[in-house]
Amino acid sequence: MEVNRIIAEIDAQIAKLQQARTLLAGTAVAAATAVGRGPGRPKGKGSKKGPGRPKGSKNVKIAAKVGAPRKRKISAEGRKRIAEAMKLRWAERKKQAAAK
Repeated sequence: MEVNRIIAEIDAQIAKLQQARTLLAGTAVAAATAVGRGPGRPKGKGSKKGPGRPKGSKNVKIAAKVGAPRKRKISAEGRKRIAEAMKLRWAERKKQAAAK
């Protein structure tokens, strides 16, 4: 009978530990979901198209002053060189595939 009592106490301890683990693991998730949000950036805040950032807002002006990286543009000549190089590369691969 004493073995049954020991097993019951072990089961009780396991249940308590599982409950504690659930509470600890759930604190990060519970904190995020308590506000109704998950991890990550809130939608509509700070996006270019979202309602949280109108055109010409301070953040855009500040980024321009700080020297935010601009989008690079490739010339037509550069685009043509890349296209020709890729065509040569594809032709070479096609030859290698045919040789196999």
